[in-house]
Amino acid sequence: MATAKELKELSADDLKRRAAELRETLFQDQLKRATGSLDNPSERTQHKRDLARILTVLGEKSRAEKKA
Repeated sequence: MATAKELKELSADDLKRRAAELRETLFQDQLKRATGSLDNPSERTQHKRDLARILTVLGEKSRAEKKA
C-alpha cells in the first residue's frame, strides 16, 4: 500500500474510495477468519494499518479545509 506521503497527494474522493475498498477487504478477511480459511493473518493486520493511515490523511485534509 501507499505511504502517507503518497496518500497526501490523492484527492479526498480517491481516499474515501480506497477506504471503502479496504473496509470491504477487512470484512472479507473477517469472514475468512471465522470459517478458518484465512491464509495469511498478517495481511489483515496490514489492511487495518492501511485503513488507519488513509483515515488519518482524510482527517488532516478535512481539518485543513476548515481552517482555510
